[in-house]
Amino acid sequence: MGKTKNPPKQGANESRAVLRMYRSSPQKLNLLAQQIRGLKVERALAELQFSPKRPAKDVRKLLQSAIANAENNHGLDIDSLVVAEAHVGKNLVMKRIRARARGRAAPIQKPFAQLTIVLRDVSQTAEAA
Repeated sequence: MGKTKNPPKQGANESRAVLRMYRSSPQKLNLLAQQIRGLKVERALAELQFSPKRPAKDVRKLLQSAIANAENNHGLDIDSLVVAEAHVGKNLVMKRIRARARGRAAPIQKPFAQLTIVLRDVSQTAEAA
């Protein structure tokens, strides 16, 4: 017997996009994820558009990618999409050294993060119920 392919990690009415190896700390990225979690897609895009935080531009691009996945790969209606999940995970941490006085050194940590956005079509869940 051959191996079976892994089932998709989301439901039929869901779409997702993942931002891997993003050069920002997970703590900073999580602040933006909290901002958009549970919002309708157009509201989430507006929140990110006017956010003063540096990663907001890249998180917005990821959200647009998830919307495109929903439309093209899953055939979902854009107007009824909601950000069901937005979770952040740690990735690798580059360790560097900064030279200090008297020949000493101080560690520098350059963290990377991973952000996953899952969109859900709420019109289909309402019909199923």
